[in-house]
This record gives sequence, structure tokens and C-alpha cells, in this order.
Amino acid sequence: MFASYFINRPNFAFVISILVVLLGLSALKAIPISEYPDITPPQIKVTATYPGANAGIVEQAVATPIEAQVNGVENMLYMSSTSSNNGGYELTITFKVGTDPDVAAINVQNRVAIANSQLPAEVTRNGVITRKQSSNILLLVNLVSPNNTHDALFISNYASLNLQDRMSRIEGVGSVAQLGAKDYGMRIWLDTDRLTNLGLTSEDIATAIREQNVQATAGQLGAPPFDNVPQFEYTLQAKGDLNTVEEFEDIIIRSNSDGSLLHLQDVARIELASQSYSAVAKLNHQPTSAIAIYQSPGANALSVADAIYEELDKAAENFPEDLEFKILFDTTKSVRSSINEVVETLVITFLLVVAVTFLFLGDWRSTVVPTLAIPVSLIGAIAIMYGLGYSINMITLFALILAVGIVVDDSIVVVENVQRIMDETGLSAPEATAKAMSEVTSPIIATTLVLLAVFVPVSMMPGVTGQLYTQFSVTICAAVVLSSINALTLSPALCAIMLRPSTGEKKGLLRYFSKRVDKAKSGYVWTVKHMIRAAAFSILAFVGFGVAAFMLFKITPTGFLPTEDKGAFFAHVQLPDGASLNRTELVMTDVSDKVLDIDGIESIIAVSGFSFLTGSVSNAGLAIVTLDDWNSRASKNLPWWQTLGEINGQLARIPAAQAFAFPLPPISGLGSRGGVEAQIQDTLGRSPQELASAVRSMVFAANQRPELENASSSFAADVPQLFLDVDRERAELIGVSITDIFSTLQANLGSQYINDFNLYGKSYRVIIQAESKDRDSVEDIYRLRVRSDSGDMVPLRTLIDVKPQLGPLSLTRYNQLRTANIAASVSSSYGSGDAIKAMEEVAAEALPEGYVLEWTGSTKQELEAGGLVIMIFAAAYLFAYLFLVAQYESWALPNAVMLPIIIAITGAMLPLAALPLPWLTNNLYAQIGIVMLIGLASKSAILIVEFAVIRRASGDSIFEASINAANLRYRAVLMTALSFILGVMPLMFASGAGSASRSVVGFVVFSGMVFATLIGTLFVPVLYYSLQKLRERANRYPKA
Repeated sequence: MFASYFINRPNFAFVISILVVLLGLSALKAIPISEYPDITPPQIKVTATYPGANAGIVEQAVATPIEAQVNGVENMLYMSSTSSNNGGYELTITFKVGTDPDVAAINVQNRVAIANSQLPAEVTRNGVITRKQSSNILLLVNLVSPNNTHDALFISNYASLNLQDRMSRIEGVGSVAQLGAKDYGMRIWLDTDRLTNLGLTSEDIATAIREQNVQATAGQLGAPPFDNVPQFEYTLQAKGDLNTVEEFEDIIIRSNSDGSLLHLQDVARIELASQSYSAVAKLNHQPTSAIAIYQSPGANALSVADAIYEELDKAAENFPEDLEFKILFDTTKSVRSSINEVVETLVITFLLVVAVTFLFLGDWRSTVVPTLAIPVSLIGAIAIMYGLGYSINMITLFALILAVGIVVDDSIVVVENVQRIMDETGLSAPEATAKAMSEVTSPIIATTLVLLAVFVPVSMMPGVTGQLYTQFSVTICAAVVLSSINALTLSPALCAIMLRPSTGEKKGLLRYFSKRVDKAKSGYVWTVKHMIRAAAFSILAFVGFGVAAFMLFKITPTGFLPTEDKGAFFAHVQLPDGASLNRTELVMTDVSDKVLDIDGIESIIAVSGFSFLTGSVSNAGLAIVTLDDWNSRASKNLPWWQTLGEINGQLARIPAAQAFAFPLPPISGLGSRGGVEAQIQDTLGRSPQELASAVRSMVFAANQRPELENASSSFAADVPQLFLDVDRERAELIGVSITDIFSTLQANLGSQYINDFNLYGKSYRVIIQAESKDRDSVEDIYRLRVRSDSGDMVPLRTLIDVKPQLGPLSLTRYNQLRTANIAASVSSSYGSGDAIKAMEEVAAEALPEGYVLEWTGSTKQELEAGGLVIMIFAAAYLFAYLFLVAQYESWALPNAVMLPIIIAITGAMLPLAALPLPWLTNNLYAQIGIVMLIGLASKSAILIVEFAVIRRASGDSIFEASINAANLRYRAVLMTALSFILGVMPLMFASGAGSASRSVVGFVVFSGMVFATLIGTLFVPVLYYSLQKLRERANRYPKA
């Protein structure tokens, strides 16, 4: 027998276990740590610019040809694009989980290259850029001047020059970007009246700058080839490019007839200022540089964050006076807190399991054997995780916590059986161990294979959900396999060495507990006898549990992942269409005032002119609200949803804007906000105004549903605009180029990029634009002049007509169809599944024909996961059942093991349906718990059925075999079940970061195992009795 080898050679078993532990400890030092597995779908971004084009032209000339080629690229999930009125174009392609982002980028680049020939020349000249997109924001670095010594321009550029490049070089950093960056620019502010008086146009100024601000390459003297033999070679240096305000001021525009020169400073004001004024960032009302650092796919979040902090500390040593950095928004804070909480739970679980084991076994020697199985199995599992490239994350830690109660089971079965044989037969420890192993080796292997049959198929599921299930199931499988090896090697070796015959009756608490267990066993056996005698009524009651499980599934709210307390919220602020940046900044100041007055708020980072939901627009703002430490809020009894409600209550009182706060998405990089997200697609290609009308109807109807809160869309097609109607015939008649008209408008009213200059080792833009007083009204447009072919200065008043109109700031497309986004938060008394159903019902009623709702982000993943849930449960059940069929050579008998799972599922669903906690829904964590219950409940049933089969084979009647198996295995079943139940109790009462997911798993597994232990074990002998009777009748066996 396999175990006998280790009974006779215990040191060999010890060496195996020591090697497993050493490998695990080595892996523990190297294995990465993260909140979740790397499950964010890879994204590739394509960007292009068409200067002077509006959103409609960009959509037609750039978006359409590029997307036609990119569509269907290998492993693509979906793509979305934005065409803006500033000529910008962004296309984001999202790929299946597991796709190599480098390969995806090459594939997209190749397809974009095919489209280049169809793009306008100006677009290709500016460059079409394809790069990997880092969607997983790790943390936000704020650079501030506490005493306001430095202004926003200095702070932003100091960050750009001295921090951003350093951060980008850190391993694991995907990208670094400033929110509301103010990069230096040489701003040429034109005096349009002065230009008109001197007979000059903005194009004259642009031409002069281009000609005199150039890179000078004067060549060399004495360079080969040559006829004679020069003695020296000289490189010629000349001043070409300009770098200072003074040098630009001295640019010569023209020479006058009197010999004087007209310089740039005579017609314009030149200053070193900001390249862009489209956004403003503040931290608690102070100017700040908000540097967003994104994590690259597969990087260790905690290691990357540590490296960033270390690099910033080094950089801070050289900061100028009154400049410091702060990191207030840091996603790794919640990760660290969650991991610490889970590790603490793991320790508590370990201690509880050991305590339960000691109570049942009654002496420390017997307790040591299963106690040693826990660290050997769990630490060994970490070595396997590391070898497979997994990380220590919430999913794998859950698996390890739940594995504590499983890995101890096999050793408990061994020890309990050895102790019983020693007490009954008086055999020595080695002899009793050998006999016990002959009885339990088969059940141990069988239960292990059943658990593997449950979890291995689950690990093969595709997509985001599949990745989560895979890491969970593989970790469990690794621990279970190592546990079985321990039970067949280390446990018998320890039993043979350490166990002693019982010395007498137990005393004190152990005696009281033992008597309680014996009394419970007597009651259990009595109940089983009566249930078998009334088998028909028992089966009817069992059917009732099946109906209850079905009904609970129907009424329980569903979800994808519970919303967690991540220590921060985002807030979106939307002003009326066409509102200026100054108005937005005033509203954001009001938002900061109101939010900072709320208890539990640490800080607020306010960015005017930018939002995660709308991108860069003047009438939107983003607020990142960071909360006090979890422990601090816990002491004040301030749950996150209460604080969120207070914030939204304050934001609702701001009359000048629509503003609301929302939690971060459960998995960073998977969606832009918590809740549900979708796209409303126009399949008939109608106007933006018609799409906007459909969206308004949808948003209004969605906000009437109790399942949804803060439904909104960033799409608007009624933004106030001015249409310039150019009289092209008249322009042609008087010799004015249409290109010159648009160039003049862009140079004066836009920010026309001329060329570059160098400063502090970096390249910045030279930009011309009219002074603010000359671009404030329609009259300022009419006052601009353009030169005709004959040299006359023609006022634009004679060539254009300005008409007011309404139109979109940008146009978005989703999978090549024009679209508008819509998103909503989920009401606290409903699950996200209810919100999805409500949104679909609203779409069916509110959207006109030709508009369809297409889910995206985490909602799309949730719907795909929902389709897999039934497959996962069915696969787990089917594979376990088929294995038992092979083991028992019966199609009927395995049902005695598998059917009691229904009772465990009934117990698991009960708290989800009954308790009014917002995170208790039938979500992914609940489903992980149910898969676990399928394995655990069947494992407990196997211990009873296996012995009933043995007793029946030895001559007992079916009734006697059922009763004897129940009597003989009750203590072992109760011991393993109770150790597991108490082991998961800390999960139920979890608090702090990541507590929602721990709570869901805790409630599901605890309640399910309680039902499986107290009720399910009553039905196992009944089902065995009924099925074995039917089986023998079918095979015409003699009646028992």
C-alpha cells in the first residue's frame, strides 16, 4: 500500500513536505501582488489631427476610412471613436482578454497604413499615431505650491520637465499624462487693428516666423571630397532657431520704404505662456499639476507604486522652495488595505480551524497532524501559482482562505480514523495507521478527484469571467492536490509517530463538547432512521428544497462585481452647452467648497474643462474626491455609500450645472464608472440632432425607473455654434483664395501652430492668435482682412455671413455606427442585473425605430459572464457526476452524492435574497462560492455514501448500511464541515477596503455549508437508501 511506505519511512515524508514549503516560501518573495488578475481587455489607440476641420468633416474624411480597415482586426471585441470640432480624432480598439497588446498594436498599425492613401494630405502630414493604450490609472501625483509662491504655469512645466519623464522610465508604468497640462508655448498675440493699418495679414506674420525661426544647417569647410589637401575641417555654425521672447520680438516682418524695419513686437505681444488654456487643475482650491500615472498590463501594481514613491522622494530633494508633491488618489492604497484584511482573515481562519479540530480530536497530538497540513498545502499552492504566472490577488487569496477548510479535511479523516481504530482494537499507532489508511485511502482519492472534476472544467472558461474563475479554481486545485498528497504521506507518517491510545475520559470543556457531539449524533441517526422509514415524504420534502432554490434564483438581484470602498469617488460636472471654461471653473470652485465641508472627505482634485465621461470640453469638469482612511471612517461609522449620498445631495443643490458623484469601477480599466454603460447606435445614419433627441428621451425615461440613478449622456447636438457662410463666387471674382480665408480665421480666432522652439532641452510650439479683445464678438470676425491676388486688403465682412446654429461638439462612433453614450448608477436596493433589464425595457419603449442599445465596458462583460454561469454550474455538476458514475459503476448511486448540493445552494441563495445589503447580489463572487459549495457538499456526501457502499458489500441490508454509514461518519463530516463553517465566518463580518467581495463569499459559503451540514446530511442516507433500492430492483437483486 502506498501509505505504508511513508509509515515505515517517515523522514521521507518530512523531506517532501519541507521541500514543498521551501519552494513556496521562495515563490512568496517573488510572486507579484495585485488587486485582481490581469483581466482588463487590452486597448490600442489611434490618433490623428485634421487642422481646421469640424467634427462632421473629421468623421467623414478620417474616421470612416480608418475604421473600415481596422474593423475585424484579429481578436477585436469592439471599437469606439471620437471626432471633435478641433480637428482631433481618437479611435480606441478593445481586444479580447489575453491578447498580446504588442501584436495587437502591430496588426492595427498595418491596417491603418492601408487607409493612409484615403486620408487627406494634411492628416498624414500631421501623423497618424498608433500606440498601446493604458486604461488602468494607478495613482495621481499632485505638485503644489503651499504658499502660492509658484503659479500654475511654472508648476505644470516643472512637472513636465522634471517628473514626467522620470516616471515614464519606471518599469511597469504604461504612460504618464497631466490633466490640464500647461506646456510652455511661445504665444504671439496679434493686434488685428495694427495689422490692418499696416496692410498686413496673419499669414504675413506666420510666413515671417517660419522663415526666421528655422534650424540652420550651414555645412562644413574642408569636408571631402576635395581636389587639394586641406589641413583642417570646420563645421559652420549659424543662429537659425529662436528660443527667447526677445529673439522672437526681433523677427523682421518687412522693411519700409524709408529704410526702417518693422519687427514682430510692433504688431504683436510676445510672451512665454501656456500652449493650451483648455483645462485648469486645482487641489483644494490651490493650483496644481495633476499627473496621472497609468499601469502597464501585467505589471505588479504595488511594486510600481513603491518605485514611484521612491523616485518622487529622490526628485523632491531638488525641488525649489515652496514646491512639494502629494499623492492623494492612489488605487494601491485600497489594494494594500484589501490584501492586509484578507491576510488577517486567513490567519483568523487558520486559528479557528485549528481550534475546532482540537475540540473534536481532544488532544494536542491529534491536532498537530491536520494543523501541519494547512501551511504545507497553502504555501505549496503559492509555488504552483508563481510557476503559472499568477499573482497574489483578491481572487487567489479567497481561494486560499476557502482552501483552509478543505485541506484540513483529509488529514482530519485520517487522524479521526486512526484514533478510532486504536481505541476500538488496541493496536499500536503504526498498525492502526496502516489499517486506517487501507480504509480511507480510496475515499480521500475519490473526494480529491471529485473536487478536481468540479474545479478543472471551471478553469477553462473564456473571457474576463473565465480569467477570474481560472485563477480561483487552479489555486483551489493546487491546494487540494497537495492536501491529498499530505494525507497519504505526511499525515500517516505523523500519526504513526505521534498518536497514542486515549488515556481515558475527556475532562472539562473537551468532555462537555464531546458529549454534545455524541448527543447530536444520536439525534442525527434517530432522524435519519425515521426519514428513511418515511422515504416518500422525505423525497417530497427534498423536492420542496429544489423548488425553493429555483425561486430564490429567480428573485435574487444579479450583478457582476460588487461596488467596493476604494477610498475615492469621481464626480462629473456638466454645465449648459456652450458654457465657457471660466464659468466651469467657478462652478468647480463651488463643488470643492461643498464637498470639503462633508465629514470623512480628505481632499478634492478639481479639473475644469475635462471629464472622464466627456473628454476635453469647456463646459465639463472632473472632481476626484478622496476619503479619509478606512479605519478613521470606521471609527466614525461613515460607510462609503452614506458619504456618497451626502456628496450627491450637496451637488444637487448647485443650480448652474448638473453634477453627480459615482464610485470607481470595480476593476480599474474596465469601464469608466460603476453602474451600467451602453451606447445608443443609429443604424439608419440620421442627423446628430435626431440622435440627441432620442438620447434625451432615453435619459429622461431611465431616470424615472427606481432601479436606475443619475442616468446621463455626454452627447449633445444643440451646442450653440456660429456657421460661416463663405461667398465662394465673390471670393473667386475678387481673387481671394478660400484657403487664405480659412487660414486667417484659424490664425486669429484659433491657435495656429506655426513651428517649434527649444527650451530646457525640450521642443515647444510657436502659436499665433489674436488678442482676447479682438476675438470676443461676431463683429471681430467681420473686421478681419485677407489679401487678394491684386494686393488689396479685403474685409471678411464682404465675403462671409455669420449665422447662429446648433450642432455637436464631437461625434462618436461605436463599431462604425454613429452613437451616443448613456450610463447610470444602480440604486442601492437593486442589483446591476435589474438595472440592465430596466435599461433594456426603457430602450424598447423610448428609442425610435432604427436606434439600438449596445452594451459596453463592465456591463458587456457582465452580460457575457451571465451566459457562462449556467455553463459553469452545469460543467461542475456534470463532471463530478460522471466521475462518480465511473467510480461506483452506477448511473443512479452518484445522485445520492450530487443531489444534496441543491440544499446547499438553497442555503447559499437565502442571504442574497433576504438581507437588504446592496452588495449581496448573485454576482461573480456569489457564483464562485456556489461552485465551491458544489465541491464541498459532494465531498461531505461521499464520506457517507462511500462507507454505506462498503457496509452493503460486507452484507448489511440497505437500511442497515445507510444507518451505519450515517452513524460511523457523522463525527468526521461534522468536524470537517464545522471547521470550514467557522473558518469562513470572518469573511461575513469583513470591513474596510474590499469588504463587499469578502462579505459576499462569506455569506454564500457559510449559509450554504450550514444548510448542507444540518439538512443536507439528513438526506444523503435517505437518497442512498432510495436509489440503491431502485438500483437493486432494476438489476433483480434479492430484496434486503
